[in-house]
Amino acid sequence: MIELSTIVDKDSILEEIIIPFDYSFDGTSKYILPEFQSPLRDGTWSIGLIVGSSGSGKTQLLSRNYGITQEPTWEHNKAICSQLGDSKESIEKLTGVGLSDVPSWVKPYHVLSNGQQFRARMAKSIGDNTSFDEFTSVVDRNVAKSCSNAINRYIHNKGLKGVVFSSCHYDIIEYLRPDWIFDTLTGNLSFPRGCLQRPPIELQISRCETNCWRIFRDHHYLSGDINKACRSWVAIWDGAPVGFVSVLPMPSGTLKNAWREHRLCVLPDYRGLGIGVKISNAVGDIMLGKGYRYYSKTSHPILGEYRNSHPEIWRATGKNGWKRPEKYSSNKGIKGMNNKMRINTLSYSHEYIKNSTV
Repeated sequence: MIELSTIVDKDSILEEIIIPFDYSFDGTSKYILPEFQSPLRDGTWSIGLIVGSSGSGKTQLLSRNYGITQEPTWEHNKAICSQLGDSKESIEKLTGVGLSDVPSWVKPYHVLSNGQQFRARMAKSIGDNTSFDEFTSVVDRNVAKSCSNAINRYIHNKGLKGVVFSSCHYDIIEYLRPDWIFDTLTGNLSFPRGCLQRPPIELQISRCETNCWRIFRDHHYLSGDINKACRSWVAIWDGAPVGFVSVLPMPSGTLKNAWREHRLCVLPDYRGLGIGVKISNAVGDIMLGKGYRYYSKTSHPILGEYRNSHPEIWRATGKNGWKRPEKYSSNKGIKGMNNKMRINTLSYSHEYIKNSTV
C-alpha cells in the first residue's frame, strides 16, 4: 500500500468554504494508490492499459512503474512529415497511427486539429518501452477508437514491446486490444491476450449526388475537383457520412463495359478502421453485379499493398508497380504541391475480380 500526502496551507478562504459542509480537514491531503502488481517489461507483451476515472491514481501508477514518455518537440515551420525520419519511415509512422490524410502531412504541427496533433504525437513518440498518459483524453470518441485500432495494428506489425497507456475512457479497450488491463476502480488486473475483438463496423452504402463530394474534397490528396459524369456512393456509419466513392466509365478499344474508381476518400476522424478498403470493395461488388469490369489505380501505399496481398479479390494488372513516367509531370493533381513530385511515384493498378464478402 502506498499513501501519498501533500501539505496544504489552511487560509481563511479554505476555512470559510469547508465550514458549511462540516468537512474536517487537518491541512494534509492524502491519497492511497491502488495496489498494482505491474507486469514486467520482459518482452512477453506488446500493449498494457491502466484505465479508470479521473483522480483514481492512473498517472501515478504509470509514472512509478513505467515512466512517462516526454512530449515530442516540433519545428515551427517544417511539415510534420519532414520530422519523422526519411520519406519511407515518415509514411509508415503516419499511416500507422491512422493519419493517412496527405494534405495534413505537409502542414506544420501547430496548424493541425486536436485529433491530427494527437496522431502526429503518437507517430513521433511510439516505440519499444514507451508510456503515454491521458491517452485519447483530448480527442473525440471517433478519433479515439480509430486511432486505438490503428495503433494496435502498428505496434504488432512493427513487433513493438512494452508500450503502456493510461486512459479514463473504457470505450477504447476493444479497439486498442491490450495484452493486460489494470482497472484502478476495481483493482483488477486482467490478461485478455487476444480475447478482445473489435466491435463490427456496419456501414450503409447508398447512391448519392456528386455534390456530396463537398464534404470530402478537402481531405483527398488529389485534386478536389470531381467529374460530374461520375456515379457516386456515400458510406454512413451511425448516422454520419464517413466515406465516399465515385466511378467513371473507362474508355478502351479493347475493354468493353469497363469502369474505374475515380475518387475514394474517408474522413480523417474515421481513418485507421479499414473503412476505405471496405467501401472500395463494396462498390467493386456493385459494379461486378451489374456485369461490368472494374479497375482502380492508386499511389497510396496502404491501399495498394492491401490489394497486392489479396489477389483473390484484386488482380494486379500489367502496369501494377510501375512508376509514373516523365510525361505525367504536367498533370495537375496534388493540391498545393509541385506536380513534379508525382514523377517516379509508385503506382498500384488492379482489377476487382471477386465478391469480397464485406
